[in-house]
Amino acid sequence: MAPLSSTDLTFSRAELLSSHDYAEPLRADDRTCHGGFDEAGGYVSPRTLHRSPAIAAWADRHSSAFRTEPLDMPLDRWPENFPNVDQSKVLLRNGVREPVIASLTRIGTVEGFGSFLRYTTVPELSACFDDDIAGTATAHLDGGLIEAHARDEAGHDGVAGHNEMWFAARDIAFEHPATQDQTAIMLERMGIVDRGGSLSRSLVPPRRLPDAFDHDLELLIDRMVRLMLIEIQAFHTFAWAEELLSDTALVAGDGEAARLVSYIRADETPHVEYLRTSLTEMRDRTFRLTDGTTLPGTEVISTIWDPALEDNLTTRRAEFVTMMGHELEHALEGRSDRDDLLDEICSLGAVRRTAPGVWVDTAAGQVA
Repeated sequence: MAPLSSTDLTFSRAELLSSHDYAEPLRADDRTCHGGFDEAGGYVSPRTLHRSPAIAAWADRHSSAFRTEPLDMPLDRWPENFPNVDQSKVLLRNGVREPVIASLTRIGTVEGFGSFLRYTTVPELSACFDDDIAGTATAHLDGGLIEAHARDEAGHDGVAGHNEMWFAARDIAFEHPATQDQTAIMLERMGIVDRGGSLSRSLVPPRRLPDAFDHDLELLIDRMVRLMLIEIQAFHTFAWAEELLSDTALVAGDGEAARLVSYIRADETPHVEYLRTSLTEMRDRTFRLTDGTTLPGTEVISTIWDPALEDNLTTRRAEFVTMMGHELEHALEGRSDRDDLLDEICSLGAVRRTAPGVWVDTAAGQVA
């Protein structure tokens, strides 16, 4: 088969946002959700009619032209979810539902922030490279890929996206529990607002590249890198949720909540793949700076990727473990078996409680 030309690999915004014709729509807990089912009953993700084959074609073309391996982050580098499945089951068997319910609520809240993606400033990318980018994923970032990602996460036009789908999974499994709005908490934790509710200065990361490197492009790459790391890490979350919510002895819904999570997991695959493909394309090209100089893509991507990866595996992991540890302590407050349950939970994973309020992940190399 002859190689595809750039014309063959050029798609309109409408095409990248197009969905299949479904035999049946997806509904969950009285919510109309995106995606749907084919004639055989198989789930089909939204906005993948052209998007999925386009991403695969862009990746294949790049691999053939550059003979390099795609940018990747092995899943086994990430620590498991905390609390893990066994720890979560201990909680549920002992009537302690709040930490699991709060986790599902937080996940849905974070997914809802996906709508922020569409407000990312994308510069004129063809002017930012010394190489042609026609017929690439990079050339289509502002032509439908980012918007499709935002719609998947936060819904669109009255149809629920991943945020509402996670809430539906929670409500099915725990029969509509009373929950706390996690929006303000997660905005602060993600550095979007400070403790006073004002927009945080840390929302804009420090510059790592030369001043002559387009700042909007640096911010775009930084956001793409962080999103890709979040999406890869999320597969541990999916595995945790699917296994836990499929245990019909512990949660309600006859497995419907777990199936709903499996649909969300399927939807996330094109997110990882378009981010991976575009960042790989950038890595293997040469950037053109505003002062006329150039910078190899390997240097640009590693300058942003390496500290973001380190931050996720260390600082953010430590913050998350501490937050969850505090939630466990709070949920068990006043119980006569509190210490025994905390000891049992610690025996089932790598996270340890070394003192009241002090939680460390020994697998991540943390120390008390």
